[in-house]
Amino acid sequence: MSRATVSAMRAAFFLTVAANLYAQADWSAVDRALGRSGAAQPGGVYKYSFPRGDLSVTVGGTQIRPALALGSWVAFKKTSDGKSMAMGDLVLSPDELPAVMSKLQQGGVDQTAVHNHLSGESPHVVYMHIMAKGDAETIGKTVHEALATTKTPLAAPPQVTPLRLDLDTTAVASAIGVGGKGNGGVYQISVPRPETIREGGEEIPPSMGVATAINFQPTSSGRAVATGDFVLLPSEVNPVIRALRANGIAVTALHSHLLMDQPHVLFMHFWGDDDAAKLARGLRAALDATAMSPSRAGK
Repeated sequence: MSRATVSAMRAAFFLTVAANLYAQADWSAVDRALGRSGAAQPGGVYKYSFPRGDLSVTVGGTQIRPALALGSWVAFKKTSDGKSMAMGDLVLSPDELPAVMSKLQQGGVDQTAVHNHLSGESPHVVYMHIMAKGDAETIGKTVHEALATTKTPLAAPPQVTPLRLDLDTTAVASAIGVGGKGNGGVYQISVPRPETIREGGEEIPPSMGVATAINFQPTSSGRAVATGDFVLLPSEVNPVIRALRANGIAVTALHSHLLMDQPHVLFMHFWGDDDAAKLARGLRAALDATAMSPSRAGK
């Protein structure tokens, strides 16, 4: 039996396990608490998205689509003790930060980081990473109350015609070595780490915020802006910095999103504005400096 076949069989097994875990979980109470339905993700994760379509943010003259870097979200999973764990990332204007933090603290939802992801954006936005464990409905109500103090659109989003993705996604996926999907006029690629990452002893699936995210938003004439974050072991940080900078891609932030993660990982945010294929090759060079290199897949 070939290595590729074994790898495919393993992937199918874990997808089946994830589907079974989701089938056993009922998130309808959280749907009601948050005022919208979530979406099932691999690893038994259920994720809710709150795009900040109310914000008009530009970087270097490019208006940022919510799916590129302005998407608040919170994800839930069942824990080994029968409770629920939630993790998320809230996109906020600086003036929204105090009230959101107060509401979350009152409801027992912790903050694990507050920082920037972008650089030179106008107006300035901040990102608050959150975590909680307990009753899922209660957590959902707390997050909703916190978001209600902001201008985040809370009504369930209407059905709209998908934005055109004017990007050679085949060339981008080929250069990076990983395929993605279109979302809101943005091409999104997710690259999981090969290690199991735990927070406070609980396994955190990649779909819960510990996968490298690479997002492309087309601009004009084959060009694009790209942003996202690499999830890195400490030993990988500086090789990735060198690879990004050698390819004209800026590092905009380096920090943690978690508090008690094992193994410890850091999150490196980046920004590129160039020919889309050139950006993809540069991001592939950065991936190749890590254990997430597509060339190592299946080994």
